[in-house]
Amino acid sequence: MARIKALPTEVSSRYYPFDYFAPIDWEQVFGITSPIEIELGAGDGSFLIQYAEQNPQLKLLGIERLLGRIRKIDRKAHKSGITNLRLLRIEAGYFLKYLLKEQSVRAVHVYFPDPWPKKRHQKNRLINSTFVYQCKRILEPSGHVYLRTDHIEYFEQMKTVFADSPDFEFQDTPISLQTIKTDFETGFNQQGIQTQHATYRLIAGT
Repeated sequence: MARIKALPTEVSSRYYPFDYFAPIDWEQVFGITSPIEIELGAGDGSFLIQYAEQNPQLKLLGIERLLGRIRKIDRKAHKSGITNLRLLRIEAGYFLKYLLKEQSVRAVHVYFPDPWPKKRHQKNRLINSTFVYQCKRILEPSGHVYLRTDHIEYFEQMKTVFADSPDFEFQDTPISLQTIKTDFETGFNQQGIQTQHATYRLIAGT
């Protein structure tokens, strides 16, 4: 089995597993198994850093495909003294399908995913019926999915795929989350482009 060399342990906000083929053991990563929340496509980490600082009782994992962004988030977390955040460089779809156990996270955050606006590219969008299925599988009972986008057409797709699932119900996004804005979001809002929010709760017992 392929092995991934761990980075220096003094960088406490970063986590690289021994391999990319075995489901993550949260106790190994954080020393506990719950509550765990993840952000898919963490970008520059502007949401994760603020959220981690405001919620030290939570354990957070940021998923990002680009190494430069991982390093940027790590520097921010290390500078801020944050200890409840870990990072993993990997593609989000693979991570959801292969590295998360059933009922192992409390919440999934996805903010401003690539909208792939061209019709021939829309099959690459993260939020689809497969995503909904994977969220049902990995979320704890009554767990939440938090979504944001500035792309109206993609937002309609997000709402449609969740509305088609009997396992989730729509809820208003908490104000406490809406007030934590990403740098990307702030820039768009200053241009008059509004943020579209959606929150879905996994219905207990489904």
